[in-house]
Amino acid sequence: MPINITMPALSPTMEEGNLAKWLVKEGDKVSPGDVIAEIETDKATMEVEAVDEGTVAKIVVPAGTEGVKVNALIAVLAGEGEDAGAAAKSSGAEKKADAPKTAEAPKQEAKIEAPKASPAKVESTTTGVGGGAPAAAPVANGHAGGARTFASPLARRVAKDAGIDIGAVKGSGPHGRVVRADVDAAVAGGGKAAPTPKPAPGASPATGAPAVKPMSDEAVLKLFEEGSYELVPHDNMRKTIARRLVEAKSTIPHFYLTLDCEIDALLKLRAEINAAAPVKKTDKGEEPAYKVSVNDMVIKAMALALRDVPSANVSWTESAMVQHRHADVGVAVSIPGGLITPIIRRAEEKTLSVIANEMKDLAGRARNKKLKPEEYQGGTTAVSNLGMFGIKDFSAVINPPHATILAVGAGEERAVVKKGQVVAATIMSVTLSTDHRAVDGALGAELLAAFKRRIENPLGMLV
Repeated sequence: MPINITMPALSPTMEEGNLAKWLVKEGDKVSPGDVIAEIETDKATMEVEAVDEGTVAKIVVPAGTEGVKVNALIAVLAGEGEDAGAAAKSSGAEKKADAPKTAEAPKQEAKIEAPKASPAKVESTTTGVGGGAPAAAPVANGHAGGARTFASPLARRVAKDAGIDIGAVKGSGPHGRVVRADVDAAVAGGGKAAPTPKPAPGASPATGAPAVKPMSDEAVLKLFEEGSYELVPHDNMRKTIARRLVEAKSTIPHFYLTLDCEIDALLKLRAEINAAAPVKKTDKGEEPAYKVSVNDMVIKAMALALRDVPSANVSWTESAMVQHRHADVGVAVSIPGGLITPIIRRAEEKTLSVIANEMKDLAGRARNKKLKPEEYQGGTTAVSNLGMFGIKDFSAVINPPHATILAVGAGEERAVVKKGQVVAATIMSVTLSTDHRAVDGALGAELLAAFKRRIENPLGMLV
């Protein structure tokens, strides 16, 4: 009996991926655990292993195909003693081989079937982290006027975000089930809006403020002389970053706190720690066993501050506050085409040398897109450091589900007053962004004060 290989969901939020490379060809025999393909998500390139034993009968989706939906058929294995050609035909792979030519094909199909109930355009809005506001009473849990609409959870969420009545969307899935492509098509075609309470004329449904409609692509391009630019299509990473930033700024009430930290003692301790590092032999010769950076010490200080102020080590959900037992610190790393935040787990428990080596490994694999989802998803807070670029201070955008993020500026010599005397000191400005729903002003100030104590008295990070 033929064995279907489908596009795996490599993370809880993955909806589609790019099939970057096949590491097997038709006719090859594979065993459980063999690496058969490389899949690109928006953040990483990951290897896919075979689960079953068999012979590759048909590669349905060729290497280089973009936008392959999760659970889509990508290859067929023939079982032991089974003819490969017969397995490919009986699985339906011959007919499906031409389906995923472009990522837009499903959407085009859905557009043909989508109802055009209203000529008015539907304004898209975002919901809060964790699900946002519940739907209004007339439509609840997919029921409209007493009739149940069968739809996938993702389709329901997208419809709610876009203000679309899920009951008015024609489904193209099994037994008429509404899937995301149907909702996307309904939004594009001007679907029927859900019966939610109407805000004042010209006001935003989320805030009540005057709604601002983004400029269309055509309107933007008309502002520039033809031939004076080139269009660089967005990749999956840039699309994901843009979507999450819009969600974060639209749904999280950001609150900012800034203070200055004197880091002369920290710089001195860092130099002593690195000078005392033992030497180890590697393929490149002898090198220190570790090299602690200022950023490594910031990570440790932030983790200890969250341990000192546990009420700030939280995440917001609509039903409850998530109180974390450990400080898992995400660290913003710039990579080609975007940004990723690998996480130092239980940072409050780790030594500076361990954090330094772990951060070096994570950053290196992040730049090569080799991180596993569990290495960059989750976390309880984050650190974004632009000091190496000479940036004095800035405010960072919170990355849900975090409730805080620390923006770190450059350490620079400034004139300060000590005991009535003007002296030079190395000062580093830091700004804490907080989700005001979870960490209010006073609690955020307490957390930032705890960070300042730790960073200005660095010996405490060694015990």
